[in-house]
Amino acid sequence: MKKIYKNLTLPALALLMAGCEDILDTAPMGSTITADQKEEVVASDPTRIEASVSAITANFLQFGGIYTDESVHSDIGYPCIMLATESRGTDMVADAVGYNWFSISLVYEDAIATSYVNTLMWNTLFNQIYTVNNLMSLIDPATEDPQMQYYLAQGYAIRAFDYFTGIQLYQANYKGHEDAMGMPLITETNREEVALNGCARSTVQETYDFILEDLNKAIELLANCGVSRTDKRYVSLDVAYGIRARVYLAMHNYEAALADAQTALSLTGSTPYSMSDVSRPSFINIDDNSWMWGILVTEQDRCSTSGICNFPSHMGSLNYGYASVGGWRRISKPLYDQIPDTDVRKGWFLDANGQSVNLPTAAQSYITSAKAPAYTQVKYGVLNDEWGTDNNATDVILMRAEEMYLIMAEAQAMSGDVAGGISTLNAFVQTYRDPSYACTATTGEDVQEAVWQQRRIEFWGEGMAYFDIMRLNKGVNRLGCGFPAEAVFNIPAGDNLLVYPIPYNEVQYNPLLQNNPANSIPTPIADPSAVGDDEGE
Repeated sequence: MKKIYKNLTLPALALLMAGCEDILDTAPMGSTITADQKEEVVASDPTRIEASVSAITANFLQFGGIYTDESVHSDIGYPCIMLATESRGTDMVADAVGYNWFSISLVYEDAIATSYVNTLMWNTLFNQIYTVNNLMSLIDPATEDPQMQYYLAQGYAIRAFDYFTGIQLYQANYKGHEDAMGMPLITETNREEVALNGCARSTVQETYDFILEDLNKAIELLANCGVSRTDKRYVSLDVAYGIRARVYLAMHNYEAALADAQTALSLTGSTPYSMSDVSRPSFINIDDNSWMWGILVTEQDRCSTSGICNFPSHMGSLNYGYASVGGWRRISKPLYDQIPDTDVRKGWFLDANGQSVNLPTAAQSYITSAKAPAYTQVKYGVLNDEWGTDNNATDVILMRAEEMYLIMAEAQAMSGDVAGGISTLNAFVQTYRDPSYACTATTGEDVQEAVWQQRRIEFWGEGMAYFDIMRLNKGVNRLGCGFPAEAVFNIPAGDNLLVYPIPYNEVQYNPLLQNNPANSIPTPIADPSAVGDDEGE
């Protein structure tokens, strides 16, 4: 059961005062029921609270969840955040054309507080946090019922994921910014007070402490409740450890990140895609063994029935959608050139001649006839190998086993075991991607750079690149990357342009919420090494 909120044109905090009501908030005749009555309902009909848990996962994928008239075709839930942040980086090239709904991020027009992209991202996160808080307000945190413990764990883990996403968007990286402004922390216990008085931003340190507290609770509950998830929409114990490994990596707590990544791998039944698996367009099926966690999409979901308002439409090259009619997503030429010919991932992208060794004959014929530019991605497949299909009901990745190996390699090296990090990195890449690979790093920082290079290739288009740019304190230098003239920037590390402002309306509504320093939309710079038509420009 999917539950769609239809009043999210208001700022996220307004949701706490009016409008969206949990499915247990009203009786059949519309009268409000008491807390005791809610407990009776839950006890007599647990499926009602199960529906609330399903609503949390449904919030990952909603077309028209924020702009309810469905006029904004980038309003597609969490994949909007994935596509917007990928568009801000250096590795995913696209044109600033009408068919590219993420042109605003491509050219950094989302750097100002009135940008609708900020509203999409902020409200997408707080919509889900709101739903989680509704669920958690119905369950006794000391419950001994295994199923209720499992439901609580889902709430804790996903709320932590949302706040972790938010702190990476709306503040600079953790290290060195612990006392800076973090996120407003709205929970099941303070939401009524927040609705009346607003909510100030906690510090970055307080935000990360809260995230870890939620994850610790989720891990404890999942480890002891004995309830298994029904499918990969939901958070399992290995996924909770995986999220916490990400958090510790962002905090530069490498020993803890290593321990959690190792634990996640020891618990998960997931293993990386083999070279054979990814020698053709893939990455669309939540049941693939590589996937630890994902967004499950059905043909009945509104994002699917919309036809073009979904992740495959904006990203995909081998299906019908915005990408394939002009919004093509391409890898930057320098990164493509750095992928060895022996690496299976080279075929995830068209070469300078528009060819890929990974494509079946029919797929190559389709994309050639569609006039896809050089370096266009062909990483993502389509349903039933129906090249050019308008059925875009493909699943979306949130976490793969591959990530845990790369976290391990970086964390080992950065915690002092350089040889161990090199060994882990070599074993992963040689086994699963490029048998000729050999890391030549000699220091922990060099291994970290080598891992970052692998992450840029491995997770291209999966919504992780921008977070790596931030946590590693990198800039965004697009010179020579093949971007259109209006999107060529060289933004140094630490520049405030890399930190999103909180939406203007949100700050106006919440008197306690202080915004980040104001930005101006940047001016493009000349690119002396601008590419030619053979690279899609």
